[in-house]
Amino acid sequence: MAAARKKRVTIKQVAEEADVSIQTVSRVLNDMPHVAPDTRDRVHQVIERLQYRPSALARSLINQRSMMLGVITAGLTYIGPSHTLDGIASKAEAMGYSVLLNELPRFNTFDFRETKAILHGMLARQVDGVIWAVPEVGNNRNWVLEQLPNFHVPFVFLTMNPQPGLPVVAVDNRTGTRLAVEHLLQQGFRRIGHLAGPLVWWEARERKAAWAETLQAAGLPVEERMWAEGNWSSRSGEPAAGRLLDQYPEMDAIFVANDQMALSMLSVARTRGLALPRDLAVVGFDGIPESAYFSPPLTTVFQDLHQLGCRAVQQLIAMLEDSPESDEFEPATVWLEPELIVRESSIRLAS
Repeated sequence: MAAARKKRVTIKQVAEEADVSIQTVSRVLNDMPHVAPDTRDRVHQVIERLQYRPSALARSLINQRSMMLGVITAGLTYIGPSHTLDGIASKAEAMGYSVLLNELPRFNTFDFRETKAILHGMLARQVDGVIWAVPEVGNNRNWVLEQLPNFHVPFVFLTMNPQPGLPVVAVDNRTGTRLAVEHLLQQGFRRIGHLAGPLVWWEARERKAAWAETLQAAGLPVEERMWAEGNWSSRSGEPAAGRLLDQYPEMDAIFVANDQMALSMLSVARTRGLALPRDLAVVGFDGIPESAYFSPPLTTVFQDLHQLGCRAVQQLIAMLEDSPESDEFEPATVWLEPELIVRESSIRLAS
């Protein structure tokens, strides 16, 4: 006679053994806040003793959720959005959720009807919440905010201009830029130009504004000829770097809005016979792994975009875990602090 099949341990059994609610067990499983440390330890001990393994189907039925998060993204050809999506996908999987992904094909022009159809399609698939991972370009943010009352699921926004009561996860672009420009000032550079990203993007505007503010705070002038604009790509950075060197020839250092355009800046400067960093110091932004192998190795502001995606998932699930009547969770902005990585491209050489 075949051995009897062992019955699967349920989340209800874990809750009863630990003398807590099913919601508390769910919070512990998802590593969510608002659980006392001793309670969290007790639940973990029961999970280990009973050898409980969560069932996605059971959790879906118990919580009356699909255990699926909608993600709307754009610009995956750029390094930043692709790294962020990787963080979203990995964290969602670790927390027992699947991801329904849609990419806007033309986000720079932003087709409102197409985007609305995508959102309604996600709701038809019963997603529990939505992560809006589309860069803030033009007036797309205002359109989404106007549409929110029509969608009865929580939203978390990435890389958007924060406002009270709106759940946003973003890198602190202004702090990162100040770190870069202050580093150049500390090295003794005083004629610091800027190669900006496309100024229809919020991040590009933030970085340009902080560059100007940091120079002005140091008592240095800011003029139109001191900056030029690219579109994040190395291809766009080449002509923009040439324009900037022509219109601001006395420039002795430059803060570039991303590492890909910084690569172009290094190449153009070298072609013109400038010695780096003696004649021109360069600092980028992003901290892509390849920047350590540029020539010279690039000083850059590292932003952890994988962690940005992870935090967005945690923020959204925290909103799902709290009932609408709960005062425990209030949507707010989560700022991720960037880090300056100093390499040879910005170190002032002794005369």
